[in-house]
Amino acid sequence: MKILLLEDETILKESIEEFLKSKNYHVDSYENSDDAFDAIFTIDYDLLLLDVNVPGEWDGFSLRKELSIENKNIPTIFVTSMSSADAMLQGYAHGCCDYIKKPFDLIELLLRVQHALKSNCFKTDETFIKLPQGYNYNVTTYELTHNEQRVALSKTEGDILNLFLLHRNRVVTTEMLHEQIWQNSVSSANARVQINNLRRKLPKEIIKNIYGLGYRLDC
Repeated sequence: MKILLLEDETILKESIEEFLKSKNYHVDSYENSDDAFDAIFTIDYDLLLLDVNVPGEWDGFSLRKELSIENKNIPTIFVTSMSSADAMLQGYAHGCCDYIKKPFDLIELLLRVQHALKSNCFKTDETFIKLPQGYNYNVTTYELTHNEQRVALSKTEGDILNLFLLHRNRVVTTEMLHEQIWQNSVSSANARVQINNLRRKLPKEIIKNIYGLGYRLDC
């Protein structure tokens, strides 16, 4: 498997490259988005690992967007220190299948790489995700509809739904929700209230409680 790594922190770049090579991946690493862009159109990569704030004409988000325009639909993981929900949504909107925040354990990165390479994640040409009972979700406009009627979501409800859909049919841990949606600034009781509010707007029992871990959206 061939992986392109775009990362301008030299020590981190070398650590990721050495670790993934030790797991038998072919890794080409770049510090500049211009060089990475040229390489993507020269070599057939199976996965892109893109930092967001990098030197060159494009940042990671705009590079992924430009590749989408050019129909380069390569699974992509953003590797970045940006931690806000808005940044995550921007990444997903540009076609990534995962988003890992610095600092992280290399084993966690490996697991995400393995999943991205074998799973059906967000595709850049996938506009609608069909849910049970006549529900649809537009990954471009972040709109939920039921029988073609728009279902009003608060910003937080939309952020939670995006996270569940990104990891659909997989467990989203309580820690992931608290960190990625509320940046660890919410009480457990308030978080449960907001998740239950979202539940009432979706097909019955589509969001399952996974005891001791978190939640799973089944679709």
